[in-house]
Amino acid sequence: MTAEATSLPTLPAHRQAGLLAGALSAIGVVYGDIGTSPLYAFREALAATGARHGGITGPDVLGVLSMITWALIIVVTLKYVVIVMRADNDGEGGTFSLLALVQRAMGHRHKGVLLLGMIGAGLFYGDAAITPAISVLSAIEGLSLVTPAFTPFIVPIAIAIILVLFLVQSRGTAAVAGLFGPVMLVWFLVLLAGGAASLVRHPTVLVALNPFHALDFIVHNGTLGLIVLGAAFLAVTGAEALYADMGHFGKRPIRASWIFLVFPALLVNYYGQGALVLTDEGAAEHPFYLLYPEWAVLPLVVLAACATVIASQAVISGAYSLTQQGIQLRLMPRLRIRVTSEVTQGQIYMPEVNFWLMVGVVLLVLLFGSSSALASAYGISVTGDMVITTLLTMIVAHCHWRLPLWLAVGMMLPFLALDLVFFGSNMMKILAGGYVPLAIAAFLLLVMWTWQRGTAIAMAQERDSDVPLGSLVRQLESKSIARVPGTAVYLTSTPDITPVALMHTLKHFKAIHEQNVILTMHTADIPRVPLDERVTMEVVDERFRRVKMTFGYAEEPDVPQALLLCRKLGWKFDIMSTSFILSRRSFRLATRRKMPHWQSLLYFYLARNATSASDYFRIPASRVVELGTQVNV
Repeated sequence: MTAEATSLPTLPAHRQAGLLAGALSAIGVVYGDIGTSPLYAFREALAATGARHGGITGPDVLGVLSMITWALIIVVTLKYVVIVMRADNDGEGGTFSLLALVQRAMGHRHKGVLLLGMIGAGLFYGDAAITPAISVLSAIEGLSLVTPAFTPFIVPIAIAIILVLFLVQSRGTAAVAGLFGPVMLVWFLVLLAGGAASLVRHPTVLVALNPFHALDFIVHNGTLGLIVLGAAFLAVTGAEALYADMGHFGKRPIRASWIFLVFPALLVNYYGQGALVLTDEGAAEHPFYLLYPEWAVLPLVVLAACATVIASQAVISGAYSLTQQGIQLRLMPRLRIRVTSEVTQGQIYMPEVNFWLMVGVVLLVLLFGSSSALASAYGISVTGDMVITTLLTMIVAHCHWRLPLWLAVGMMLPFLALDLVFFGSNMMKILAGGYVPLAIAAFLLLVMWTWQRGTAIAMAQERDSDVPLGSLVRQLESKSIARVPGTAVYLTSTPDITPVALMHTLKHFKAIHEQNVILTMHTADIPRVPLDERVTMEVVDERFRRVKMTFGYAEEPDVPQALLLCRKLGWKFDIMSTSFILSRRSFRLATRRKMPHWQSLLYFYLARNATSASDYFRIPASRVVELGTQVNV
């Protein structure tokens, strides 16, 4: 138990109330994925056992239960709750947050670490496509127990629920988010009650708490042991959400809700399913729903559907947040971001991400048709992501926490070994569907690599005709050039070099504004930047000044709003007398290409479909002037 958990009873009343409210909110978002795992995890592990043995034996049940038990203890409780959640980046968690923390701790951008982060992000998108599909299907499949007449309609009903879920995303979730916590609280209490009723009748199943049963099953079953281990891992899918959603709820509520409710409810329910199968082998087909009386199955299907929709919503929101962070870290092209709540921070909607994720989820439901078939595709992306999290945490422990190298490696090596075992066992399912998340991850990795490579080539070409800003300022002092009233703001990534748009202004209009601002956008390796550190300004001469804006990787950049802060620095910004002069690139294939032909075409597609700088930085369209420039790639 963590120090925070043990000190809970001594908290003042108002802090306890705040902790309880935070824990209830965390239950509604953080634990949706792992909380719906009892619908299919134990069933799929038993199915893998029975398929090879020709039947399910008592030692099989105890072995599977022991695997699930110690996976929850070691992977979720010890690794994530105790260790990984300490590797927060100013309170934020997740793949890109951890990547930014590692780069900040190392003091530079290391290519190997960057690649790890990109792979981890790609694997998350694979998980984001599979989670809604398997979760909703596993819930709706309970209708076949009410009456077999529902069986042909399971896939259409699941697709209908998924389509509605994605189509309402543009309206935001703020209005219904308050219901997530209470609904999931009821869900976990139902898990607890159903498991406890079965467990009380057959308490002998508790011997599976002994890890010997898990080790004995793996050792004596060879390849089958690894296959079943991969299926048992389904019980911990969703554990990464404890770290990813840390910025929204904080460490204490997430830890408290896991230790005092979620972990006990999951464990009791799994043991209840095990007790049921020990007495009735036929119950292995639907051990979760058969824990409850027949009259309760239909209401339980409705509750399970609500829980899986909430689990899916958490993954969809996570995909938005991860994409936003990737754009800020310049790993992805700019995409449209719409804020859906003026009150709740982080409530955003990304149309392109939503559309392609919806297409992917629906295709997976149609392609696999059942949660059992999808279970073969599930797990690889999660285990791969966990391996990367462990490696990055090892670096944080040494570089950021200043632990000796031997201690940092020694602390994380057992977790890494277990993650690799889980990853290897899930890789055995690659031909049965495991290729799906790997293909999604590979495609996203290709997109990120192409975007970075193409952008670097384009910027290098522009630098071939660089004119230092200081040199231009001196030339303008010696020449009589027309001045026009107002202020011009030029966006650039290199403040010491004259922006391309400024060079085109001088070339075509033979004039310059009275005031000219060279604006540079910088993304910090922290999630949010304090307002007093947002803007710095340097006066070059009476006509030119450099302004640098710094945003955190989890923030939504708003240039006009940030420019208002320059008033405190002595420059009164007036949006109505300011023109934002931007450069719009058009691309064509170079004779001597530095990228393969297909990759150049992919980069062109990404660049053409990227959101314009004016939209992304919230610059009013009426104040924007765009000048074209041609770049050969």
